Amino acid sequence: MKSDVVAEGLQFPEGPIAMPDGSVLVVEIRRGTLSRVQPSGKIEVVANLGGGPNGAALGPDGAVYVCNNGGFEWHEAGGNLIPGHLPHDYIGGRIQRVDLKTGAFSTLYDHCGALQLRGPNDLVFDKEGGFWFSDHGKSTPTHRDHGALYYAKADGSRIELARGELTAPNGVGLSPDQRVLYWADTTTGRLWAADIESPGKLATQPAPWLPGRVVCTLPGFQLLDSLKVEANGKVCVGTIINGGITVFDPTNDTTEHFEFPEIAITNLCFGGDDLQDVWATASSSGRLYKCRWPRPGLRLEFTS
Repeated sequence: MKSDVVAEGLQFPEGPIAMPDGSVLVVEIRRGTLSRVQPSGKIEVVANLGGGPNGAALGPDGAVYVCNNGGFEWHEAGGNLIPGHLPHDYIGGRIQRVDLKTGAFSTLYDHCGALQLRGPNDLVFDKEGGFWFSDHGKSTPTHRDHGALYYAKADGSRIELARGELTAPNGVGLSPDQRVLYWADTTTGRLWAADIESPGKLATQPAPWLPGRVVCTLPGFQLLDSLKVEANGKVCVGTIINGGITVFDPTNDTTEHFEFPEIAITNLCFGGDDLQDVWATASSSGRLYKCRWPRPGLRLEFTS
C-alpha cells in the first residue's frame, strides 16, 4: 500500500481528526499541544494544553475533547522518540475540552469520584453524546498503575468507572451498531470486546479474571496503540514494533497487516468524501502519513 508523508517535525503526534477543509487535527504529546496540519504540511498550534495530550475527538458541541495523559519523560533510541515513565512535573491525567475557534480550553474531568485519572489515552463518542475513554495508567521505574475504562458525558455531568484493573488499555472504539466496545491492550498485543447494555454500562464480566472476550492476540512481540473501526465492523489498530496498521475481523478472529516504514504507527483516522482516505500518525519519527484505504471507515459521531 502506497503512503505519502504529509508532515514531518511533529513532536510525537497522535489523535488525528480529519476536518472538512482538508486539514487534520493532531495532538503533539511531547509539545503539549492540539495542532492543525494543513494539506501543504504546514503545522499550526490550536491550543497549548500542557501535560500529554493523547486521544482526541469532536464532540456534540463542535469542540474537541482530549485525553491528557499527564506527560512522560522522553528519550531517544535509534533516532526514534520514545515515551517513558511519568515526568517530574506530573500533576495527574485529565479530560480537556478545546474551543476550536479560540483555542481556549478547560478541564472537564480529572477524577472519577475519589479515583484520580492517571493516564487518559483514547476516546470515542456514542450517539447519546457521551464518550468512552481508556486510562492507560502511568509507570515509574518500580511500579505500574492498573488501567481502566470510563464513560463520561460531554457536559461534565457524569463520569463512571466501566471496567477497572486492566493491564494497559489504549485504543477504544465502537461497533457500527454501538452495541460492542472494543479496546486494545498495548503490552499483550490483544484486542478485547465487551457488549454494551446501555450508555456507560458494560455487560457483566464473563469470569472474574476476564474483563471481556478476546477478539485476537497478536503473535510474538507487537504492541497495540489507538484504533478506529471500518464501516464493515473490522477494527484497525495502530501497531508498534511491527510498524503499521493491524486490522482485526471480530467475526472470525483473523487479522491482516498494512506495513508502514516506521517502528510506531500509533493512530489513524478516516476521511474524504468516501471515507477511504486514511491519515496515520508515526509518533516516534514525528510524521503524519496519508494513504488510500481498501475499504471505507466508519463515520464517527459528530463529524461532518
